Amino acid sequence: MARPGGRSARVQESVHAAVRELVGEAGRDALTVPMVATRAGVTPSTIYRRWGDLQQLLSDVAVERLRPETDPADLGSLRADLDAWAEQFLDEMASPPGRAYIRDALLGDPDGTNAGQCSAYAAEQIDAVLARAAQRGEPVPETELLIDRVVAPIMYRILFRPGRLDAAYARELVTNAVYAQQIEAGAGPTPSAARRRSEKKPDN
Repeated sequence: MARPGGRSARVQESVHAAVRELVGEAGRDALTVPMVATRAGVTPSTIYRRWGDLQQLLSDVAVERLRPETDPADLGSLRADLDAWAEQFLDEMASPPGRAYIRDALLGDPDGTNAGQCSAYAAEQIDAVLARAAQRGEPVPETELLIDRVVAPIMYRILFRPGRLDAAYARELVTNAVYAQQIEAGAGPTPSAARRRSEKKPDN
């Protein structure tokens, strides 16, 4: 989704800010389009014309809030970078605000556009990690393998089967993904060796 420019960008910024402020003050369930319009300094018709209804507006705000604010940490190796990114991703998505944003992003997204944008955010972060590793000369897995083996299980548990949502689980998923890549390359360690490495915490 391309970011709007000019007046359109200013309207989006003021409406998004109004939503965030009002949710913090009155709670999400009390929110109405007229309340948001008044706070943002626009007419309700402007909101309806651009977003359709309150749920689609909340979805748009959620997608923007789920956008990563920083690049993935550079810890010097593919495995360390992937562990750190997966742990942060899980922590942010599984938090109460993260769960609320995920819910809103999906509920107001009839054509899947916002869900696709959220997926693109994760893919862009993974691409950055893999690009750094490739520059260091490390063998790297495909982005889609990491989406399937790390991102997808985390999101499934958040949405449908809460539990095991901790750093150890994130590292286990990364181990499985890296091991799968090594098997495909014909140079994989044994599963037990991969697990032992995943249980070792990096030195701080």
